[in-house]
Amino acid sequence: MAKPVQQCRFFCVIKFMQFVCLAAKSCILVYYLHAMKEDFLHHVWLYKKFSLQELKTVQGDPIEIINAGQYLQHSGPDFFNAQLIIGGQKWAGNVEIHIKSSDWYLHSHENDPNYDNVVLHVVWDHDTEVMRRDNSEIPVLELKHYTDPKLLQSYNALAATKTWIYCEKELATMESFLLENWKERLFFERLERKAAPILQLAHETGNDWEAVLFCFLAKNFGLNTNGSIFYSIARSLPFSVVRKESFDADNLEALLFGRAGLLEREYEDAYPRDLKARYAYMSHKHRLQPVHIDSPEFFRHRPDNFPTIRLSQLSQLYHGHQNLFSKIMSSPTVEDIYKVFDVQVSSYWQTHYTLDKESAKKRKALTASFIDLVIINTILPFRFAYAKSTGKELSEELISLLKTVAPEKNAVVDKFRSFKVVSESAYDTQSLLQLRNEYCEKKRCMQCALGLELLKSK
Repeated sequence: MAKPVQQCRFFCVIKFMQFVCLAAKSCILVYYLHAMKEDFLHHVWLYKKFSLQELKTVQGDPIEIINAGQYLQHSGPDFFNAQLIIGGQKWAGNVEIHIKSSDWYLHSHENDPNYDNVVLHVVWDHDTEVMRRDNSEIPVLELKHYTDPKLLQSYNALAATKTWIYCEKELATMESFLLENWKERLFFERLERKAAPILQLAHETGNDWEAVLFCFLAKNFGLNTNGSIFYSIARSLPFSVVRKESFDADNLEALLFGRAGLLEREYEDAYPRDLKARYAYMSHKHRLQPVHIDSPEFFRHRPDNFPTIRLSQLSQLYHGHQNLFSKIMSSPTVEDIYKVFDVQVSSYWQTHYTLDKESAKKRKALTASFIDLVIINTILPFRFAYAKSTGKELSEELISLLKTVAPEKNAVVDKFRSFKVVSESAYDTQSLLQLRNEYCEKKRCMQCALGLELLKSK
């Protein structure tokens, strides 16, 4: 009698362990559901990272995937023109993907005619039926029954709590070919973003590229703290006035300092009194309307970055160069650009940082590192924007130019270096900044070539 009892106990233990495993698997799937994003399911569907054996809809019809469809990544269904055989019937249409079936109604797809041609609803968790306008039910594929939990665990590991970025431990092992190709894509994405406001202002000014350049150079000269203020100053001045008065450097300084609100009090020194008189005269002469612009910030700036110094250098730049746009567009090398921007402050500012307060004499010329920032943030975006507006192709030229500019020095670049991703030029640092800001920080691993490669290799 003992033997059958032992067998029964053994059988019960096996059944209990199977139950525990199934329960654990279910718990894992439920846990990951809360952290999951639709882009993970897009990846699973696009690359068929699920079992294709005995694939069925929740309605019980077998599914054969002939073509997963075109991944659109914009408004409308997720995959266009898929080809499927469902229940023995061949279908050509769109595929929509959601975490839960009820998301169809959460996103109001039932009211959008763009979703009328959806032939398959792919979800992780099926919690409600979705009906077409003709009251027929849309077939549903519930992926959680066909996806290996290990893939889900890999995704969760990629999206787990990070010390800095999700793939920091794998960066050093990435193939150089993959990384270099992705860096080029990132670089041009960043250029596109920087060129957009340039093209917008060019449109608003009737393609007066000299005027647009003046505004964005002013913004660059203001750096992060005063950039928007300097941009407002430049926008408040018709460039025709800047062009007319550029033959006298003091007149330019008077215009910029006056618009910045730096000439409003009484001064002891003769120079600021002269600037104030010049500004009053030119305001009347050119019928300049009064404007309210926030006062430039001096706080937390090193003296060489004081707004007074940067405005004087900007004045000297435009005093020394007519047709500046043409010159920077035609300068073939970084060295040629350095020559154009070889400017210093006017004589008064060689012995001053603020009005009425004398200091030790210093030339206060634009440094190479500052000019590099101008190249990165203004000149290259301008060349890209102008080429785009005229239908020219400058991709290789822009990359080659930026590869001769020294890499930027900041915390992001230093952090990448600690993970053995070393920047040899500003081209590298610009690409890595785009990666960090637009992908890592926004958790867009499923749109990142590196994140996709890590998932595909699992």
